[in-house]
Amino acid sequence: MLFLRRLVRVCCPSAPAGSVLDSRQCVFALTLLTLLLQVVVEANSWWSLAMNPLLIPEAYIIGAQPLCSQLVGLSQGQKKLCQLYQDHMQYIGEGAKTGIRECQYQFRHRRWNCSTVDNSSVFGRVMQIGSRETAFTYAISAAGVVNAVSRACREGELSSCGCSRAARPKDLPRDWLWGGCGDNLNYGYRFSKEFVDAREREKSYAKGSFESARLMMNLHNNEAGRRTVSDLAHVSCKCHGVSGSCSLKTCWLQLADFRKVGETLKEKYDSAASMKLNSRGKLVQRDSKFNPPTSHDLVYIESSPDYCLSNQSTGSLGTVGRLCNKTSEGMDGCELMCCGRGYDQYKAQIVERCHCKFHWCCYVKCKRCTKTVDQFVCK
Repeated sequence: MLFLRRLVRVCCPSAPAGSVLDSRQCVFALTLLTLLLQVVVEANSWWSLAMNPLLIPEAYIIGAQPLCSQLVGLSQGQKKLCQLYQDHMQYIGEGAKTGIRECQYQFRHRRWNCSTVDNSSVFGRVMQIGSRETAFTYAISAAGVVNAVSRACREGELSSCGCSRAARPKDLPRDWLWGGCGDNLNYGYRFSKEFVDAREREKSYAKGSFESARLMMNLHNNEAGRRTVSDLAHVSCKCHGVSGSCSLKTCWLQLADFRKVGETLKEKYDSAASMKLNSRGKLVQRDSKFNPPTSHDLVYIESSPDYCLSNQSTGSLGTVGRLCNKTSEGMDGCELMCCGRGYDQYKAQIVERCHCKFHWCCYVKCKRCTKTVDQFVCK
């Protein structure tokens, strides 16, 4: 901030009236100041842990409090949790990265494809809109933290937790053993709730304000993400016995593959509920004809931009230059992806595996073939 003040003093000195050069310098300085301040505001998110170069186990030395204060994007409450649980931070970063990658996979054929814009703001200004896309991003990120922390507990990577202590399912056959080392969903859920929700719970806004509505939206979608991980967790078993007879089974709690979590949340995104504030300052569904959303559903409070063109104020990157499918009538089709602007066609060479053969025992050997294909790019 000191640099910015000096910049304004240098470029905007008291100048005689009518000085064109000084006026231009001042406008330039104020424009630069606005852009830099905008970056500072946008960088304020724990998602940046997914891209932080400090996320290596050796970096988290017991008692290294300065490290937590240097991590970009943490709120005061999250910095305190960092100091108490420094060995967890690597896995919070991994959870955020898992969530971002899954978001990009699920939206790879949509106009908004969950693009990250830099190492600090991660998603840019698009997250300032209380849209469906923002709802999905909050949910998948919170789910990613549950997933990463729960599995880190099982693998013995964290000092404050271990294997799952979940109760034996009532419908498990009596002669099957309940044990093994399952994913510690209970701990991962609780820690994700405490860390991810900390930023929102530190804020205080006037009842009935837009900011209070956005805060409630964020907390709701964080919880929906966590509950999706919990809902999809299942019992996994391993057989024991002579010659694979499976006369005995040992079972434990296991999280679902995160792709399944992403697919489930994508379905919730498509059916997300549009909300508004009522006179009592609570979020209620805009259309009362539909069933109200549960804590497992996604909610949003603002309509999404169309994401057709680049727009600095909304954070939309547009679809110019995006690949599209000429034969598809879906969102990945050239008509919808390109927003009616048309597309260019060109030839491209791709390399793929071919002529694969199985060799005893036990591997598959393939050749690499090059072929020319038609590709279509939005104008």
